Amino acid sequence: MNAPASLLYFDNNATTRVDPEVVQEMLPFLTEQYGNPSSPYSFGKRAANALEQARERVAALLGCSAPEVLFTSCGTESTNTAIHSALAVDRDAQHIVTTRVEHSATLKTCESLAKRGYEITWLGVDSKGQVDLEELEKAIRPDTALVSAMWANNETGTLFPMQRIQEIVKKKGVFFHTDAVQVIGKVPVNLQDAGTHFLSLSGHKLHCPKGVGALYVNRKSRFFPYMTGGGQENGKRAGTQNVASIVALGKACELAQQNLEHEGSYVRQLRDDFERLVFEQIQGVTINGDPESRLPNTTSLSFERTDAEALLLFLDQKGLCCSAGSACTAGSLNPSHVLKAMGYSDERARTSLRFSFSRFNTATEILHGVELLKSGVSRVRSLSAA
Repeated sequence: MNAPASLLYFDNNATTRVDPEVVQEMLPFLTEQYGNPSSPYSFGKRAANALEQARERVAALLGCSAPEVLFTSCGTESTNTAIHSALAVDRDAQHIVTTRVEHSATLKTCESLAKRGYEITWLGVDSKGQVDLEELEKAIRPDTALVSAMWANNETGTLFPMQRIQEIVKKKGVFFHTDAVQVIGKVPVNLQDAGTHFLSLSGHKLHCPKGVGALYVNRKSRFFPYMTGGGQENGKRAGTQNVASIVALGKACELAQQNLEHEGSYVRQLRDDFERLVFEQIQGVTINGDPESRLPNTTSLSFERTDAEALLLFLDQKGLCCSAGSACTAGSLNPSHVLKAMGYSDERARTSLRFSFSRFNTATEILHGVELLKSGVSRVRSLSAA
């Protein structure tokens, strides 16, 4: 079933449309090229060669070497793998430093580890969603096993000062992991001598099908597999590889590299035009996060005297997709943990929506979307007043 012709999809931080070129690249591996990449004969080796080509394409986008790329099922698995590997290196190091605005893949894992006796230091953020670098440096102790900090926040788009964070952690000599799921394909990344030991990414955030991801593992880092069994992925991740989806991820990364400049100009312009029109036509709107340091495709807006859930329902009925926060926490009755960590009131958090765009959006869609949003805000406010 195709998406409705009138659909306005402004929720690209939740997932993205699969690029037609990606679909074409993966199709043969869903049909005639079904060999097992671990098989010794030529039919299986064709699949193995396709995996290595995909690995090289991912590495090119990350600015690392191909053997440092480990294929996984998703960003969540990548993050879990990184955290558990770092903890396995030194059993006496049972302390983790992370932030209060992380994705649930990091938050829930750290919360689970805390119940098992590990100590977690949760770093706060300011009203822009930025972490205090002095607080970060002071939090790292001799028994710290890992620092994990997301590169860009999935709800507000706020970009952490990654180079400074890498420098601080490298100086302290502990493992560093970054959840870069929202960054890859949107801003340039170069992991060559960056001081990062682990980096998580997810295919469905960059126009690839769901169910495939990757973990960068620095070649100089000690690593302990999270999934054990066969010797796939050079012994780093057991289980027969999802060849078709990995091929798709490789193609998506190749296209993302080609479109990086486009992402920083065309998509940013769509986002900026959307914000400008919203502020011109709707009263009582505020940007959440850091307007100067954020992803080029993302805006989080608070609409005074407006219930976000009611507004979402109205927009959904009109064919506009956006979100009140992370797709992984949809359905929660609690206000966004990210906005709460930034010091926002429950009321502001519950009046906030996230809009995120991609290269498949158009200027015409932006105009139509703002009209629908204006109508929805007016409608919800009038009902609230009544």
